[in-house]
Amino acid sequence: MDIPYIVIDQLTPDQQQVWKTYFGDADRPRYIEEGIWRRTQEKATADQSGWTAADDARRRIIHYRYRYGLVPTTAAPAIGLTDLYLYHSATAPADEIDAHHDALWDSLATGGWKEAPGGFLWTRRDLKCRITEHDAHPQDAAAGRTLPVGYRSLDVQIASVSYAPPPAVRQLPWNVLSTGIRCKDRPGTPTRVPDLSVLADLLPFQVEIGCGTSVEAGIPPLHRLHEIYRVTDRQGHEPREHRFTLSPTADTLLHEVLTEPEEKTAEFVEMFRACFLAEPTAAMWALKELKDAGHLVGPVITNNFDVLAARAGLDECFMRRYDQAVPDVEWVDGAKALLVVGLHADRRKVQARARARGMQVVYLDPEGFWRDGQFMPYPLEGPQDGDLVCRATAAEALPALVNLLKQHAG
Repeated sequence: MDIPYIVIDQLTPDQQQVWKTYFGDADRPRYIEEGIWRRTQEKATADQSGWTAADDARRRIIHYRYRYGLVPTTAAPAIGLTDLYLYHSATAPADEIDAHHDALWDSLATGGWKEAPGGFLWTRRDLKCRITEHDAHPQDAAAGRTLPVGYRSLDVQIASVSYAPPPAVRQLPWNVLSTGIRCKDRPGTPTRVPDLSVLADLLPFQVEIGCGTSVEAGIPPLHRLHEIYRVTDRQGHEPREHRFTLSPTADTLLHEVLTEPEEKTAEFVEMFRACFLAEPTAAMWALKELKDAGHLVGPVITNNFDVLAARAGLDECFMRRYDQAVPDVEWVDGAKALLVVGLHADRRKVQARARARGMQVVYLDPEGFWRDGQFMPYPLEGPQDGDLVCRATAAEALPALVNLLKQHAG
């Protein structure tokens, strides 16, 4: 596979300006795409991990970090993937690790990788692959973690040949692992409201947005990444029913990368490409109108990396950070409510902090999605007693709120 790997070819002048303004020279490195999953087999995750007893302690860690940049061509510049880094760590009983090892060697041979002297490094054009086995993983030893007798680990690092991940990058997924699993919220008994007219008496308000607004812009939902990186088995329709991929013998990700890296990389860059090509929606422009009218205050608190709020002219307070377990929120004194749009799980406890400030929490979410002509329920996780929930889409409800407040003002 050649690096740079072209993601979007022949940018138009408008696209070049979007890159410069919101990606290349942005206030945070939006030209970096990064994700981490740590899945562990334990009692607290038994429904999805298959845990039954103390000897079940399988673990799977995925960390990817991609860098994008402008690539000159004979005509207009392109956006290319300039650095690729994928780390996969599997911990399981020794017989499963042995089978995993053998499968990797078969995949390397099928993919045409060349072994370097020493037996731990393989190359294929502009990619390199390093494999390391551990009877006891040094990260477990450093953290004081003890695994069942007979467990072993196997680490695979695939990267572009010119990229050497610094220690902070290599350590990051293990820092995330040390924070433990996320404790899901237990929903309370919120009050259902037919629309957002309640906000007319709760002005000004702040807003937090999740991937619901991104999906409305044509960006794949986050569970598409679970599919690409084989985080879950994807057997059921309901996202919360999907079981973790933990056994190395059932994990196809590395086989896909090693045997057909060009085809798999096309999937890896799919989310970034969709985010770059997306345009702000009617819901985003409605938020901008609410901001300009003084009804919406503060930055848009967002878990999204699509930059759509910024492209609609709104400031962003970015929550999806791996270097901070609880990122700061820019609260505005006098804000009476927090409107939460299309966000199913509050991993950064923004809503809890809003309640502690005495703000009314209002959710806007259809609590489901359409698949093959059928509406699949997807209940919110976070609403508590006293919260309000409007079951509508952002595209429907936010422009309607703009018109309502205009009528009140007129």
